Amino acid sequence: MKNIFIVLLSFCFNSYLFAQTENQKSMQDWEYPYEVHHVELSDSTEIAYIDEGKGKCTLLFLHGLGSYLKAWTKNIEVLKEDYRCIALDLPGYGKSSKENEVSDMTFFAETVRSFMDKLKLKKVILVGHSMGGQVAMHTVLKSDRNIKKLILIAPAGFETFTEQESTWLQSVYTAELIKATTEEQIAKNFEINFFQMPDDARFMIEDRLYMRQTVEYDDYCEMVPKCVKGMLDEPVFEELPGIKMPTLVVYGKNDYLIPNKYLHPDLTPIEVAVSGQKQIAKSTLKMIPNAGHFVQWEQSEEVNKVILKFLK
Repeated sequence: MKNIFIVLLSFCFNSYLFAQTENQKSMQDWEYPYEVHHVELSDSTEIAYIDEGKGKCTLLFLHGLGSYLKAWTKNIEVLKEDYRCIALDLPGYGKSSKENEVSDMTFFAETVRSFMDKLKLKKVILVGHSMGGQVAMHTVLKSDRNIKKLILIAPAGFETFTEQESTWLQSVYTAELIKATTEEQIAKNFEINFFQMPDDARFMIEDRLYMRQTVEYDDYCEMVPKCVKGMLDEPVFEELPGIKMPTLVVYGKNDYLIPNKYLHPDLTPIEVAVSGQKQIAKSTLKMIPNAGHFVQWEQSEEVNKVILKFLK
């Protein structure tokens, strides 16, 4: 009788664990605005991406820190009329692989290059936002093969940090800090990305709150500080003269994230933008009014016009 009780108890416990696993949420359950494709790279990294529109040239979009490919929806919807538009989730983000231990700029740049080669992309215009901008610059500096033009949207990498500032930022930006963030603070963290957060961007907050319930959330919390460390450990500012291709730089005039308000309170977005843009010989700068760090979403119509003018 005792043995039967133990078997039944074991069966019930295993059934409970199975039910819990079945009920756990995943980032794979997110709804994306377009059909999602997957490709496995040579290092076994699986990349999720969307592929819309047709054209002689391909716009390849790289999202920023803590973001995902949905950040480009309002741009792709317009630009796909004239160009093939591909946006990917970088490793560790969205629907792409979460198993990678490395999240530095070199790794991401090599991932972008491997992705381009896997899809046999030839005439590419690389478009990067924030951290994605720094990744794009590293990609071009390592090799500009098959990349014709560069578009940098509020890129990280133009603002420079001293060794002491870098050490401090890395010490305070931790996985524990991310996990401890309250729902109210998560909302505020997203709102500060905008001059005035539009209602159609509120899904970003909802997705982040949903993410906290997923099986991948712990990995995500561990990965994001590694990305911060990667940006700080691999600065790009001094290497910018090595970018020889036509480059468009776009910043929001009301960017509250770049420059860092705590470390560089006297700097303005336009000062950071000009300092980096001057380092790139064939570059033009466009400052967008009434726009924050997420300028490509908040003022998408104006940004799309600027991009089309630059490309044509």
